Amino acid sequence: MDGMETVKVREVIRGDRFGEEEIEQIRQLLVSVQASETRQELSALQAEANGVEGDDDLLTRAGVGAFLLGQHQQANRFLSSVKKAPVGVYYRALTLLSLERFSEAAEAFEAARKAGYDEIECTLQQAGCLRQLGEVDAAEQSIRAIAAQAAKRAEYSFQMGCIFADRGDSMGAIEYFERAVDMDPYHSRALFRLAAENALHGNDEDAIRYYEQSLSKPPFFMGALVNLGLLYEDQEKYKAAAYCFRKVLTFDPNHSRARLYLKDVEATSDQYYDEDLARRDARMEQLLGRPINDFELSVRARNCLDNMGLFTLGDLTTVTEQELLGGKNFGETSLAELRELMTQHGLSIGMNLHQQETPEPMFQNMNLSPEEQAVMNKPISDLELSVRSRKCMARLGITTVGELTRKTADELLSSRNFGVTSLNELRAKLADLGLALRNE
Repeated sequence: MDGMETVKVREVIRGDRFGEEEIEQIRQLLVSVQASETRQELSALQAEANGVEGDDDLLTRAGVGAFLLGQHQQANRFLSSVKKAPVGVYYRALTLLSLERFSEAAEAFEAARKAGYDEIECTLQQAGCLRQLGEVDAAEQSIRAIAAQAAKRAEYSFQMGCIFADRGDSMGAIEYFERAVDMDPYHSRALFRLAAENALHGNDEDAIRYYEQSLSKPPFFMGALVNLGLLYEDQEKYKAAAYCFRKVLTFDPNHSRARLYLKDVEATSDQYYDEDLARRDARMEQLLGRPINDFELSVRARNCLDNMGLFTLGDLTTVTEQELLGGKNFGETSLAELRELMTQHGLSIGMNLHQQETPEPMFQNMNLSPEEQAVMNKPISDLELSVRSRKCMARLGITTVGELTRKTADELLSSRNFGVTSLNELRAKLADLGLALRNE
């Protein structure tokens, strides 16, 4: 989001207005560096709304937040009490759709239309409910009746794609789904259906790519996570598969299929996900990324380290004491300072000299097409970054786009002089290439 560093989460969620613009901001916040803060604020809002009646505004905000977090039962509990707020009534209909209560959802979309929500959108969604109930002809008739007003909407192409798919025209369906994604790259259901169609035809790599893209922004569909996990398992990417199934269980602890698949993964692989180890690794990674300037050191020691290109505690674990003493004006007094600093944090100079190469990120595609490989090998200089961002890339040793996509936002933010403005610049440049940082 442009200017994300200036966004105050509480103001977005609890401000004077709450409509689609604010909901879109929340969607983006939930996949940003402010995701944890956003989830906490949404949870606090739900706690306030528990037991409340007659406050459409509070119930709408709490219900929409629950919907975006994938908590559909909670969302329905809040939104079913909303009487007049158009946004609340509409998102209750979306929630019922997610719960596969199609008859009720169709009625709720009609109620949203009468309450003043976007008439075209409500009609398209109603048609989708009819199709799910087996009334494909009626659904198509309803959609074609508003084609002149709706054809430029991603939802129109999605619904038409579903009708083609229901009638067995796979190629026609894919064409419409692709059109929907061209208009809205984050249309989760169109991406889900594209992934499913590709999996059906044995195009597993494309299926994985579409599933991952469908999960890059809320609301998250449990079916996408489950299917993605199964594809990862087929490719023996057990850590990635376990991650998907565990993620489902965080949303729905009673999801029987996810629980069963997770047991299968753990039984099949000796690489299953160890949560305690992952937390320890994350803490160590954060510690190693801390800038040396965060700590009190003499001016001489600090200047010597800057001259040697050593900026983080992690950098000190990859050099020897002799290499430090070889630095200009670096003596035993400065070395003693650094020894004490490292000992205080359970580290030592040179401890990672023989560290193995960093493992590949979990969601990296192993088999890239020539076109994708060309993009990944594109020099960072081609991105035309700002001076500050270019210096940070040089400091981190990142020379290609592919190397950049292997970094997480937290890893970048731990770099000296690298802030949220630079992070958003990189996100925007990657988005222009259809890419993103690791885990985003």
